[in-house]
Amino acid sequence: MSTQIILPNGFGYVPASFVSLGWLLVWQTILVGRARKRAGITYPQLYAEVAETKANPAAMEFNCTQRAHQNTLEVAPIVTLSTLVFGLKCPHAAALLCGGFVVGRVLYTLGYKTGNPNSRIPGAAIGNFSMIGLLGSASYAAYLLWPSA
Repeated sequence: MSTQIILPNGFGYVPASFVSLGWLLVWQTILVGRARKRAGITYPQLYAEVAETKANPAAMEFNCTQRAHQNTLEVAPIVTLSTLVFGLKCPHAAALLCGGFVVGRVLYTLGYKTGNPNSRIPGAAIGNFSMIGLLGSASYAAYLLWPSA
């Protein structure tokens, strides 16, 4: 038995939102590389040690930039899968929430990379609100997509 999936009108916005997430990650990667160079942190060291961050503000900025990127990588699968599932029912809203997540993450990164972790909070609020909205909506969409007996 095969099942045919018919994509709803507007589904093209969903992969476009995925591409914006990809560009966000590339941008963050570039920022991490620049911050690493400024701080003088060599590979394969993932983060600057506490003593380094106290002696060198650039090392703290590197740690914060690296953490912004790492945290985005940690939640990107949740956002991607939720956008895809929700997009099967409401593609415009799914793409809008994914775009909101990306905008939130840009603000999060710009705030965090200053070396003051509290500066990440406005962007984190926008991104987390979007992510929770996606996850909840995807859960409901999955329920709607469940095959009836």
